[in-house]
Amino acid sequence: MNYYVRPIFSKKINKSNHYKKLGSSNLFFDTIEIISRKKNKIDKKFINIKDIKSLNKEELKSVLSQINEITAPKKKIATIDFNKPKIMGILNITPDSFSDGGKFNDLDKSLKYAAQMINDGADIIDIGGESTRPGATTITSKVEISRTIPSIKKLKDKSKKIVISIDTRKPEVMLAGIKNNIDIINDVSGLRYSSKSINVIEKNKIPFVLMHSVKNPKTMQKNINYEDVLLDIYDFFKKKITLCESKKIDKKSIILDPGIGFGKTVKQNLNLISNIALLHSLGCPILLGSSRKSFIGKLHKNALEEKRLGGSLSTIIYALTQGVQVFRVHDVFETSQAIKIFNKL
Repeated sequence: MNYYVRPIFSKKINKSNHYKKLGSSNLFFDTIEIISRKKNKIDKKFINIKDIKSLNKEELKSVLSQINEITAPKKKIATIDFNKPKIMGILNITPDSFSDGGKFNDLDKSLKYAAQMINDGADIIDIGGESTRPGATTITSKVEISRTIPSIKKLKDKSKKIVISIDTRKPEVMLAGIKNNIDIINDVSGLRYSSKSINVIEKNKIPFVLMHSVKNPKTMQKNINYEDVLLDIYDFFKKKITLCESKKIDKKSIILDPGIGFGKTVKQNLNLISNIALLHSLGCPILLGSSRKSFIGKLHKNALEEKRLGGSLSTIIYALTQGVQVFRVHDVFETSQAIKIFNKL
């Protein structure tokens, strides 16, 4: 039997010791949802923290272990702490990315845009040289390196304090980024693209984003099939974290991204976002990359990418109530403003 724990966040209305706090946050919970799965049978129940001792021995052990993961403070990753939400600004140096392809695949334009995002409130600049939109074809590492490294070099020459992640699934590109002082690797394949990637991460002790995806960008939206999308992705992450720990990679250096839009239907994307707090029980910070995704357009009059800001901000505001720590976005200024006003409220 597998058990999964989702904290149900609420205002702390009294001084009861039964309230628990999400690590490195101001969110509290005194109730959890416990999901159990054995083969194809799934059961769910809600229980107050004060009543968990009524659980059977096996279930109680698993639940307490996961509550400890939820409540543990988050360590810094690179220079990023998780005491408040962080914004990862997207810089696609590509001709064919789904939302901004061709806009910044010029060195001067990419540098100017990165500076603008930092000024607008970005904590991390995520630089990618290969489109991973649905249907995209793979490019060579050489081409990807030629697109990304010049901008990384210039940004790091300007200021070592700029936190840069490189958005790649190829170990050769990861190594090129590491040689040029990147701070984080953002692997959209979830370590599936190459068996060498995990060795690059282990050898260089570099933090990374572990994203869930299926197949590859060209085929990921075909024949989508999960037994339960939420629990299947949780199990995927748990397996990958175990693999990383077997390679002496510190779990506290991993950020989890459920991969919204990568091999998921509209309904599955909504399910993942609405229940994203379940991932806290894995003990890693969570990243949400819902910005301008196609499910927003499908839910609202087939709106094109530039007409999806409202939907993008809606997902971010909801995810703030669920303790998500990092938001990967196209619209940095608007996201920064939304988070600031939400926190004031």
